[in-house]
Amino acid sequence: MPSPEYEAFMASITSPLVSADDALEVAREKLEAMHGHPVAPGTKVEWTQYGGVRAAWVTAEPVQDSAGVLLLCHGGAFIAACGDGYLFYAELLSRHTGARVLMVDYRLAPQHLFPAALDDCVAAYRGLLDAGTAARDVVFIGDSCGGGLAIAALVALHDDGVEMPAAAIGLGAWLDLEAGRRSATHPDGADPFADARFTRARGRDYVGVDGDLRHPLVSPVHADLTGLPPLLLQVGQIDLTRDDAQALAASARRVGVDVRLEIWPEMVHGFQGLAAAGIPEGVAALEAVGEYYRARVGPAKEA
Repeated sequence: MPSPEYEAFMASITSPLVSADDALEVAREKLEAMHGHPVAPGTKVEWTQYGGVRAAWVTAEPVQDSAGVLLLCHGGAFIAACGDGYLFYAELLSRHTGARVLMVDYRLAPQHLFPAALDDCVAAYRGLLDAGTAARDVVFIGDSCGGGLAIAALVALHDDGVEMPAAAIGLGAWLDLEAGRRSATHPDGADPFADARFTRARGRDYVGVDGDLRHPLVSPVHADLTGLPPLLLQVGQIDLTRDDAQALAASARRVGVDVRLEIWPEMVHGFQGLAAAGIPEGVAALEAVGEYYRARVGPAKEA
């Protein structure tokens, strides 16, 4: 049974927040409005570069140091939330995991088509390793389209022979930009934050008119996952991406990858971000993420 806070939040949404009928700029404006929240005064933000890619170190109070790093490939449907627009989410992750978060400010579509965003995430990780961070101390994490980017980046890195990080975490990850896996539990309009036509439209923004939505580095549900590190896939039950997470988990297990799949009852796409409003399900989900992270890289050192 959802919490009263969650039910009240959902009752406050009177129309879908994503629509394939929106022009690109309208879709971008809606996404920016959903994400561009300020960070707390005590949160430390340091802009830098790794591998020639702009990135931000985000450390929430009271985290002082960490045994590891969360490398964040942020959400925003490939078209939005660059720069300061996703710092609040990095702050949430830092607070609930005790980690320093490195948020990659990758190039956005459609001005920069695939593989620009993927290349930036790969280059940032390579740069982090070159700067002296051990691969065993890094966990990739991404929400929504960023979750798909995180998994695709691991596939690309493995194919290039780069040492794998300790683990990767996908939160409602976009794993199939065709959004073709539907079931009776995903009727149109059931989730105000997810829509199959919207996903395909943003996927087309990402790959271009002649791009391949089935390319394994675009839709990693089609990728060979051999050699990937342990994965946590956390998704809401009514999230459009749930069936894709199940398919990816099955594919990963077939090639010997350790996968933990969490399907949270009655939750929508991106429910983890509701932790910012103190909604219990969002808080609990990020606490579970924190437990998984700490089990992979060791406990954080807090004040």
